[in-house]
Amino acid sequence: METETKKSVYRPVIAVAVLSLVICGILFPLVVTGVAQIALPYQADGSLVQVGNRTVGSYYINNNFTLPIFFHARGANESASGVDPDIPLQDALNQIPRIYNATGISTQSLTDVVNSHVQYTLFVAGDPYVNVLSLNLALISEYASVYSAYG
Repeated sequence: METETKKSVYRPVIAVAVLSLVICGILFPLVVTGVAQIALPYQADGSLVQVGNRTVGSYYINNNFTLPIFFHARGANESASGVDPDIPLQDALNQIPRIYNATGISTQSLTDVVNSHVQYTLFVAGDPYVNVLSLNLALISEYASVYSAYG
């Protein structure tokens, strides 16, 4: 009789746990994903950017630019998550000599590209930063002869 009482006590607890798992772990994420895909498909897919017919990256997630002709998101100042697509302005400026050596684009022109893409953490104040994908897309666009394989 005692084991039957224990079973009857645990049955509702197990039922609530399973129901919670199904609702919170399966149904809710599916509904939220479905609504996002319908209402905001570009953002829900990661704000992917295409050049020609190729996907080249995302504005909101670190991109894997590793060639010396591009700006790189990861240098000495890694973010905690490692997926931040932005770098401090000084990190972008520090990469200009490498890009100049690899492409021959003047350091002044590269500096102008960087300065034209500066954003601030508090709109007009705060720490200046640049989005690496924006910089690299500007290079591909403005220097098509150098980046012909990517345009």
